Amino acid sequence: MFTDDQIERYSRHIILKEVGGKGQQRLLGGRVLIIGAGGLGSPAALYLAAAGVGTIGIADADVVDLSNLQRQIIHHTSDVGRPKVHSARERINAINPDVTVNTYHTWLNAGNIAGIIREYDFVIDGTDNFAAKFLINDACVLEGKPYSHGGILQFLGQTMTVKPAESACYRCLVQSPPPPGAIPTCAEAGVIGVLPGVIGTLQATEAVKFLLGVGTLLADRMLIYDALEGDFTKVEITRNPDCPVCGDKPTISELRDERDAVNACRMQ
Repeated sequence: MFTDDQIERYSRHIILKEVGGKGQQRLLGGRVLIIGAGGLGSPAALYLAAAGVGTIGIADADVVDLSNLQRQIIHHTSDVGRPKVHSARERINAINPDVTVNTYHTWLNAGNIAGIIREYDFVIDGTDNFAAKFLINDACVLEGKPYSHGGILQFLGQTMTVKPAESACYRCLVQSPPPPGAIPTCAEAGVIGVLPGVIGTLQATEAVKFLLGVGTLLADRMLIYDALEGDFTKVEITRNPDCPVCGDKPTISELRDERDAVNACRMQ
């Protein structure tokens, strides 16, 4: 049963026929893990909290840096030097005290990621390097956990949703990480500050739709956003039968750390 305050707080959800009271209860019972309390994780966490997702996990080993504040909106100037998971938890609970926030102030790696994601219904990838993205993909596929991939650089962003055993995964697109230095990071090439707000909000939308069981997820489709041109493009993706993790004869059956494993989950 809802309290009077909850009925008022979630009233705009409850009047939607696609949500209603039962849907809001699903959100309150939902569990979403956000890997990265940075540019993508910030808007995702804030909107999931506002929507009433009952349990939100935040995994990030980093501390807030002044250069983060141009895009990582969950953190404030007074948070510089603090662990990102701590300031993220405070902002989430300031928006919505209904939410339970689990924090993981650690780098995720092949040894700990499976045990963490196992406790959640949906995972959001808010990381900014290929080692982390392949690790998250493989862990979610092997554990059967749906997740939202997101990536940003300069004025371009992309996102897709992976439903293990049902859709293409990230390795269906690229089987292994590119050589170190082949593609610049946001720190090297820059990123317009509002871009992760667009992509991170789309990732939160995918999580909400999954928990509600409504709409069409971005499975087997990559949504690409060009902020300079104001264009959205959808690219169809086909599951690769030779994919090393989700293919017909997979060669990856155990998690492994790719390059830069020590900093596996650095954030946007």
